[in-house]
Parts: sequence; structure tokens; C-alpha cells
Amino acid sequence: MIVLDASVLIGFMFEQDDHHGAAVSLLRNVVGAPLGVSQLTLAEVLVVPTRLHRLDAAEQMLVDLGVTEVLLPSGASRRLAELRVETGLKLPDCCVLLTAQTVSGSLATFDDRLARETTSRGIEVIAA
Repeated sequence: MIVLDASVLIGFMFEQDDHHGAAVSLLRNVVGAPLGVSQLTLAEVLVVPTRLHRLDAAEQMLVDLGVTEVLLPSGASRRLAELRVETGLKLPDCCVLLTAQTVSGSLATFDDRLARETTSRGIEVIAA
């Protein structure tokens, strides 16, 4: 499974986003691969569509992409706290990293710092 960071999904969803072209390219290159997103990342991605009263359209776009919401495992709060201390990443990024670890998958992101922390833990990073 490829776990998607908010930077990829937001870039894909909004043409005016700086990462739009890269996000479209990245997702085209992984067509057919299972895609996942953490609960917190999903909430983060849906904030603007909710504000714009386009939540249904945004959720349908995610369904069309084949994105699956991945639940954090039991005991996630402890592991997230540890990742936050170990990496200095913000908690939303720790959720993405923990999700990739949980599913033994790879991670797609445009965030350089998250990418470095991910690869340092032996997890493949996918970028455009």
C-alpha cells in the first residue's frame, strides 16, 4: 500500500496548488496500486472542501482514486508521542509515518523533512 501525505492529495485536488502537476503525475504513475491515508490526514485534506461546501465532491474524488482510510492501531497515541520526540516532526506528519509503518507500505509526500525521516526508517518514499 502507498500511504499518501496531505501534500499529495491537496496538490491533486486543487489545480492552483503548487504541487498539482507533480501530484497528478505521481498518482498516474501508481495507478492500480492500493492507496491509503491516515484518519488525521484525511480530515486535514477535507477541511478546505468542507469550507467551500464541496465535501461530497472531494470524497467522491477520493473514492474514484481508490483511496482507503487506514485506522491507526491500538496504542497509537504512545507510538505517535515517541515519533514526535524522536523526529521532531509535527503530529500530522507522525500520523502519516505511523500509518506507513502500520501497513508496511511506502509513503508518497512532497515534504522533504517527512521524506528524510521516512527513508531513515527503511520505508520507501515515492515522489514525482
